[in-house]
Amino acid sequence: MPFAAGTSSHPVTATAVGEVVGQVMDDLGDGPDLATLFVTTHHGGAIEDAAGAVRALLRPGVLFGCVAVSVVGTNVEIEQEPGVTLWAGRGGAVAPVEVEAGRTNIPDAGFSPTALLLVADPFSVDVEAVLAGVADHYPGVPVIGGNASAGARAGGNRLLAAGGVRTTGAVGALLGPGWSAEAVVSQGCRPIGSPWVVTRAEGNVIHELAGEPPLTRLMRLAEHDLTEDEIALVNHGLQLGVVVDERREEFGRGDFIIRAVLGADRSTGAMAVGEAVEVGTTVQFQVRDAATASEDLHALLSGHSDAHTGARGRSRGALLFTCTGRGRALFGTRSHDARAIDDVLGCPTGGFFANGEFGPVGDRNFVHGYTASIALFRE
Repeated sequence: MPFAAGTSSHPVTATAVGEVVGQVMDDLGDGPDLATLFVTTHHGGAIEDAAGAVRALLRPGVLFGCVAVSVVGTNVEIEQEPGVTLWAGRGGAVAPVEVEAGRTNIPDAGFSPTALLLVADPFSVDVEAVLAGVADHYPGVPVIGGNASAGARAGGNRLLAAGGVRTTGAVGALLGPGWSAEAVVSQGCRPIGSPWVVTRAEGNVIHELAGEPPLTRLMRLAEHDLTEDEIALVNHGLQLGVVVDERREEFGRGDFIIRAVLGADRSTGAMAVGEAVEVGTTVQFQVRDAATASEDLHALLSGHSDAHTGARGRSRGALLFTCTGRGRALFGTRSHDARAIDDVLGCPTGGFFANGEFGPVGDRNFVHGYTASIALFRE
């Protein structure tokens, strides 16, 4: 198998790094084309030394990573405790990526990339602008990754790049034609009611859905069609699904980009959402809970399994970028997303808990929240 992963919860950085390097080398040997190293804040001060040890022992072609509040390994998530996770693979050409603070340009890879893996500092990089730049320079290339989560303010994040450790910008890798990477983006929501067309809006404020205020639409929906449990979910945190591809006749799983409803004006019935919505856009109210998020992730992963071979999945490696709002906070149990990957696909997994996740919906890349964004690799 051309992929391997190692995870350690040892509190001493040198010991933890030795453990994860040993696990990877046992399964893969040295000299992988790509490796990722993610550590929790307990090891954050020593990430440069940790990276030096990985480079010396494993000798990866490209290595990148970051410090995060929690990290992900095969079948395990280490939340807010000492944790180190190392993932590595062989797939062909890889070009390291570094984006300077305040910039949006992605360097030329020297080949036609199949995917971009990206980790960013959200305080110094406009990720939406970077994604737009990728779309211009590399049309159709999926961007999978997330914002570093260790820092609560500017300068608080530590990113691991080819040139060393940095506190600003973005790092990652462009994968060449030899890599077969597929994106799975599980936003964990389900629709309620019917889709409506936005007939009046201003910026991120929607004034009318099909000629009526959105709050009026929602109140009628709650009165006639929703269960008590669904009403509770609406009160807990209503979401809005915005259709990405209006050319479809029907809309289902994977057709919406989910954005939070930020508030409503009872006097006018208008609603504010997490980004600007244009007139003519189709939208649908959405709710999120643990059961829905779990079902959504398992269903999407199952679409990448191979029922004909009897194996758990055709994917041979996975990188998981899951939201800090998931994990125990959402599911009430440890390691939900990592275990789902292991249950369905059974492949070496690495990753971290992100403060905003990157992944494609339709043919566009977005920044998400409360999402599990996964890069799946085949041989």
